[in-house]
Amino acid sequence: MYPHKWLAVLLLSLPAVPALHAQDLAATCHASSSYDVTLDADRVIFDRAAPAPRRVELRQGVLHTDGIAVRLNAEDRDRLALFERDLRALAPRVRTVAQNGVDLAVRALRAEADGMSLSADTRTELDRRLAADARGLKQRIAASNSSHDWHGDAASRYANQIVADLLPLLAADLGQQAIDAAMSGDLQAAADLRDRAASLATSLQPRLQRRMQALRPQVAALCPSIRRLAALQQGVRGSNGQPLDLLQIGR
Repeated sequence: MYPHKWLAVLLLSLPAVPALHAQDLAATCHASSSYDVTLDADRVIFDRAAPAPRRVELRQGVLHTDGIAVRLNAEDRDRLALFERDLRALAPRVRTVAQNGVDLAVRALRAEADGMSLSADTRTELDRRLAADARGLKQRIAASNSSHDWHGDAASRYANQIVADLLPLLAADLGQQAIDAAMSGDLQAAADLRDRAASLATSLQPRLQRRMQALRPQVAALCPSIRRLAALQQGVRGSNGQPLDLLQIGR
């Protein structure tokens, strides 16, 4: 899982969108968590390998930690019921931001392609693949209700699959442009195009990252809701007497 889990938890799919990583998102709202989270139909589950409590379940103001029912006063029950309600209300907003991130990534890739003088056939094929990849990623976002869906290197692996689908197409077109330039006698242009094709994978990433910064205001708009969640959990303790501490807000 990512070093700052809370926004990886909330922004379930954004780590798979090129350029926006969990660390960047955590820096935006200064939020983190050691838990994964799953939104089931009738409960919210927080879980982690260690330390205890390793599993926290919330269900309309009812709290279980590591399988033990926790006796709560009326105020704490109300706090947890609001916490669960607000977290569920935040989920569709998060998915919207994530899907907007997919759209932004597609536009960024198309803008980069505009500067490559691609052939008509290559551009048609690029648009087809981008549309298919975006559709698949959006479906994955829509179906996801748990940070476990993006555990380990799953998000990176998915992003790498998309890159592996697109980069050879772009590199092949640039390579053909280099051959055409060489045959026309422009050896310098041919060399430049070959270098551009060879470095495409490394040079494209930072440019996409810069373009993806346009998503940050949408992420920042989620921060007040995240801070409210952090406030609602304050004072609630688990079966071991320790604060739940599901979410930490830094400065």
